[in-house]
Amino acid sequence: MRLLGRLLKRVLLLALLVVVGLASPVVYVETLCRGDATPAPATPLSGETRPEIRTLLTYPEWHIVHAYDDYAEVISKDDPHDFAYLSAIASYWRSLCALTQQSAALGEIDGATRQLVHVIGVSFTFEMLMKMLYEETLGRLSAAIRGPERAALDDLSASQAAEYARFLQQIPWYRYDFRADADALDAAASSGFRDRERALALGLEHRTRAAYASLIASAVAATGADDLTLQMVVSGLPADRLEAVDGVTVLAGVAGGLEVETPRYRELTGVLSDWASEGATFLDIAGNDQIMFTAISGAPTQDGALKSLPRQGYGDTRHLFLVPVTDLAATLRGLEARDLRLEHIHDY
Repeated sequence: MRLLGRLLKRVLLLALLVVVGLASPVVYVETLCRGDATPAPATPLSGETRPEIRTLLTYPEWHIVHAYDDYAEVISKDDPHDFAYLSAIASYWRSLCALTQQSAALGEIDGATRQLVHVIGVSFTFEMLMKMLYEETLGRLSAAIRGPERAALDDLSASQAAEYARFLQQIPWYRYDFRADADALDAAASSGFRDRERALALGLEHRTRAAYASLIASAVAATGADDLTLQMVVSGLPADRLEAVDGVTVLAGVAGGLEVETPRYRELTGVLSDWASEGATFLDIAGNDQIMFTAISGAPTQDGALKSLPRQGYGDTRHLFLVPVTDLAATLRGLEARDLRLEHIHDY
């Protein structure tokens, strides 16, 4: 009984340490990352108004998408233990800290958004730590037993990781068919030790994700998904050119431009980039006058960037910029001259 009591105490102590460790970055952000700016008044032009602060606080979700893309790039050439898991975790919380400080100039962070960025941050942190724990021990041992030549499932799992990263660009993660990836690993595995280890370890990971995804999908179905479109005011292009884009509808003529409805998420980046290159100007997006975008360059820093974050596997850097909506088109047209490549425009 004494032995059992001591074991229970140690388990509880370990659980407490895990909880404290996962909660510590949340406490850090909430206490040391507060800004003191005052939001400037704005007059929306479009009929739809979304909280402007969300242009900054949609980034944490995209940071996780980018982390999966970095992971896929790393394992396309190397092994999972070569991915810097702690760096991915630290980048999440550092970027959230910087954006939380900047958000004071755009408005108050609502409780639901604050909860979301912390919940997904803690979840991402836990997932990365668990993956690191396995890949740095049993996964590294398996790779050593395999030798320098990659196994069939090393290549298959790398292609699956790349496909998942592409999927996340436009579609919520919980809609991904994780079970199909697990079954594909089982079907392609040879009798080699590395293949059997990959099929077992990654298959368990995929099936666990599938079960969790089903729960999230049910919760989303009960509460309702976010809108897939937004409204904005554009000038400089005729109505027929705007409506030539799939999913775009011209709603009305307003305040020197045209109010249109467009797709959101990854599709929006392509739409705005194309319109900017054709000479458009954006007067208002979802009732807001500031918007954030990310761009990639080989330089470690860029003038005017809110934050610059190295990308694993690529050898370059992601830069976060916040600009007035009315300057967005001209800024996009000037990226090439600054050796920058547009990555994503963050809507609200």
